[in-house]
Amino acid sequence: MTSVGRAAVLSGVLIAAGTALGFLRDLAMAHLFGASSSTDAFLVAWTIPETVSPLLIEDAMALLMVPVVTRLLARGDGLRPLVGTTLARMLLGLSLVTVTLVVAAPFVVKVLAPGLTEPGPAVLCVRLTAITVVTFGLAGFMSATLRAHHSFGPPAAIYLAYNIGILALIAGLSGLMGITSAAIGVACGSALMVAVQTPAFLRCLRDAPTPSGSVDVRLGLAAVAPVVVYTVTRQAQVFVERFFGSGLADGSISHLNYAQKVAQVPMVLSLLIVTVTFPRLARASADGDTTQVARRVQQDIVVASAMVLAATAFLVAFAPAVIRVLFQHGEFTAADTRSTASIMRVYALGLWGQSAVGLAARAFFAQKRPTWRPAAVLGIGLAVTAAVAGAFAAVAGTLALAAANAAGITLAAVLLLAGLRRGVAPISLRRVGADVSRLVLAAAGACAAGLLAAGALDAPAAVHLAAGGLVTAVAFGVLLSPWITSAPLGALVRRGRTESGDTSEQADRTDTPDRTGAVSCEGTTSHAPRESRPAGAAGADVPLGRPLR
Repeated sequence: MTSVGRAAVLSGVLIAAGTALGFLRDLAMAHLFGASSSTDAFLVAWTIPETVSPLLIEDAMALLMVPVVTRLLARGDGLRPLVGTTLARMLLGLSLVTVTLVVAAPFVVKVLAPGLTEPGPAVLCVRLTAITVVTFGLAGFMSATLRAHHSFGPPAAIYLAYNIGILALIAGLSGLMGITSAAIGVACGSALMVAVQTPAFLRCLRDAPTPSGSVDVRLGLAAVAPVVVYTVTRQAQVFVERFFGSGLADGSISHLNYAQKVAQVPMVLSLLIVTVTFPRLARASADGDTTQVARRVQQDIVVASAMVLAATAFLVAFAPAVIRVLFQHGEFTAADTRSTASIMRVYALGLWGQSAVGLAARAFFAQKRPTWRPAAVLGIGLAVTAAVAGAFAAVAGTLALAAANAAGITLAAVLLLAGLRRGVAPISLRRVGADVSRLVLAAAGACAAGLLAAGALDAPAAVHLAAGGLVTAVAFGVLLSPWITSAPLGALVRRGRTESGDTSEQADRTDTPDRTGAVSCEGTTSHAPRESRPAGAAGADVPLGRPLR
């Protein structure tokens, strides 16, 4: 198995475990607290870790730090300059933000959800979850650094640790403190995210070489601002939903949240391959190898789109059954199931857009020069989301909010993909459009087959979902079979095998410059001039063949 395959499998197992516990967390909350004003209050506070997570762990931190660490490693400077300067400044700044959130919690709640009738519980939960600004920042720094070192195990385990902390506190304190126990669990779980990565991070720091001279690793505002604004703008879709949802019936914010949590699982898994291949993309971009960047992006678009569109077909067809099995227990009623399932069907229509935005943004931010294009495009999508929500929320309620989310993010995805060819690499937009169109048609057919099966199947809930999933998957595969056996896709698969192997892709080569400037590969010295080896121009990346930790 190639290094990418091993990393994907390891990350997939750990992320799946974390996702499963995340589901268990949501199930526990639905069972104990239902969908009510108290859960709405907690979810207003949950906006803080929801925003900080993509900003400091998943998107902004990774997009900024993985290329920076990769370049430091390529130059032989190691990790210590980054820890000694950037990390210390970052933690100081995040601590100030945390204190500000604690003091300004009443104002924060008023801005996020002005329609709450009882803001007190939300204010308390905001103050408890504010610590995640610091802990998520440290966890994200460790995660990005470890991924740049091609150590994918500990970063993939952070949400497993996070949800263990939340579940433990809910189990121990829910009887005494109600929904506040979940906010305390968020704070404790975020500390576990740091703890689970600390041993591997300290090993990287211990093994890092001492730089021979002064190394400036400060990230200027021009580099940081585009990524931060992009991440916050993307997360602001949730702000729009909760702002308008707070003025609807009690439980509306909770219904939106439960629907999103279920629907986003396939999107997160579809982006797993992008997370693993991002160091390769950064290396190819640093080398100026736009052909390799184009191949990487096109392959990832096809794989991610196939995964997320197949899942969309299933979720639309079997939404009521999925929500009923997962949540309809304890305080979560049949009426809550109907509302949440309807929202999830609409929300799922935007999953491809969510996945495509994440993929395209990584391609933009892998470049050496900062770019504002992803942030600007997300701003257009957010404006569409806010306009649709504001125009129709009073009439269609939560369905309008879900539709607004799907419309805004899908428009942003199309605009970002269209801008890749001009701003990043010579991507074939015609080929991408044709590939995605085939996948959309296959997903529509699979969804129709799933809807027919959902009406015809009369079985226990678990069997119903298992059979429905099989029907949907088979239909999706059958409808794609003519394309799968076609020459164009066959060529794509062959390219993918070559690119993920250990000997062909530039990012996989273990070429290292010797003292004379010649390049050695697995003990063989080459005296070819550096100009004839364009892939080595930016310095060799850490070999992807190194053992996973």
